[in-house]
Amino acid sequence: VQLQASGGGLVQTGGSLRLSCVASGVAINNYIMGWFRQAPGKDREFVASFDRSGGSTAYADSVKGRFTVSRDSSKNMWYLRMNSLRPEDTAVYFCAAGSSGRDPDLYQHWGQGTLVTVSS
Repeated sequence: VQLQASGGGLVQTGGSLRLSCVASGVAINNYIMGWFRQAPGKDREFVASFDRSGGSTAYADSVKGRFTVSRDSSKNMWYLRMNSLRPEDTAVYFCAAGSSGRDPDLYQHWGQGTLVTVSS
């Protein structure tokens, strides 16, 4: 099983980015698909996820209304659209596949991370 995240970069405050994650060796319909992030010196934290059917999504309060998850099951890919970015969104973002919505310990498969830097 491999997950590959991409799409990070440097953006100004208020800007947007879209992160992508492609899975190989696993069908995304069989897992909770999530996004997490880890800022320097901080623990990895939940950002967003959607359930196996893709019909239910969950977001951290800090990103609700600004970030949107979506997926393309035909391509085994899912995405994180990030709008109105803030400096505090700066982190390495990870995609993950697991069995629970918000607890990183319950995600079995992880991508390598992609760095998002938001300048003020």
